[in-house]
Amino acid sequence: MEETPVLAAVESGVLTLTLNRPQRLNAMSQPLIAALREQIARAAGDSKIRAVLLTGTGRGFCAGADLAGGGQSSGTGAVGPDGKPDLGAVMESHYNPLIRSIRDLPKPVIGAINGVAAGGGANLALACDILLAARSARFDQAFVRISLIPDLGGTWFLPHTVGDARARALAMLGASVPAEEALRMGMVWQVIDDDKLMSEATTLARKMAAGPTLSYAAIKKAMNVAGTNTLDQQLDLERDSQRALGKSADFKEGVAAFLAKRAATFTGH
Repeated sequence: MEETPVLAAVESGVLTLTLNRPQRLNAMSQPLIAALREQIARAAGDSKIRAVLLTGTGRGFCAGADLAGGGQSSGTGAVGPDGKPDLGAVMESHYNPLIRSIRDLPKPVIGAINGVAAGGGANLALACDILLAARSARFDQAFVRISLIPDLGGTWFLPHTVGDARARALAMLGASVPAEEALRMGMVWQVIDDDKLMSEATTLARKMAAGPTLSYAAIKKAMNVAGTNTLDQQLDLERDSQRALGKSADFKEGVAAFLAKRAATFTGH
């Protein structure tokens, strides 16, 4: 039995989740995926958790599915009635629910990408709301090398993040993107020296945990549908969101703090 595949700790309103299979470059086994889903559900249901920080142990963030793990312990272990691998089944039961839970979580998810993020690991990173990358990090769309398609939302995240032309090239060439190039492409928010990554990511996560979480949740909801909404639909959504947020205690506090030229104290109400 493998060690705890995901380490979890809560401090200052931040749930820090650390992928913990360093001997496999934190490749995604089914126990790891299940543990991540459990912790995201925990974050959704615990009002004391106001932000999530996702990172990895060792020299990599996540090497994607554990192709060498074998059987149900791996990230690909599903067989169809014809006796052949059924990758769609494991996508439906494990990977896709994980990505949906991260995007739907009404709290910010910050990714601290501490090394290689390959295959599904790259797209797990892109599912986060804000990405900070170590200078040594890289994002590797490796799927085509084994005759697969980018998954975990990769075919959605890439065009929305870097544009259609770059997305097609990254996917079809199986390209590896160093952190600095990922920054230029708009894939990440900041590139940080390796030895400062976790301290700066933790500082950011704590700042957001103390921030207007109702606003963050509404922003995520609006951004999630912006790509398919018409302008009229998005304007209506913004109207409805502002109406609800304008009745919140946090809006009242934010305005009062602005007028008094002091820091606001947001409570999520």
